[in-house]
Amino acid sequence: MNVVEKQVVVSASLETIFRIYQDVDHWNQWDPDTKSSTLNQGLTLGSKGSLTPTKGSTVPMEVTSIQVNRHFTVTSKTALYRMDFEHELEAVEGGTRVVHRVTFAGLLKPILTRMIAPQVDKGLPITLQRLKMQAEEAQAAK
Repeated sequence: MNVVEKQVVVSASLETIFRIYQDVDHWNQWDPDTKSSTLNQGLTLGSKGSLTPTKGSTVPMEVTSIQVNRHFTVTSKTALYRMDFEHELEAVEGGTRVVHRVTFAGLLKPILTRMIAPQVDKGLPITLQRLKMQAEEAQAAK
């Protein structure tokens, strides 16, 4: 499993969900696998920072792709591995389709896919449900 992908439809606008993504310091409010996260220039192309998972060591991350209100990718890489965390938003009837995808590459890919991919596969649906709840509450508060 080199790629783990999950999706959910959220009854909220693209803009509402993207605002939640832009609040990098509070990703842990909707992502139970994140203890802390920071990006030195916020959610902008080339911004660098780090993410500390609830289990494991802090890893570097960089925003490698972004289109406001549509998608962004943060990449965590060292000499031995690369993990791309893609977040896509698409307007659909009834709200927004949210897709989260994690891709593994590099020399440690066999180890990462065996050890980390199953955790990601189990965690992403929970993360998406929490993001959905937060976004729908924010949308209703407007």
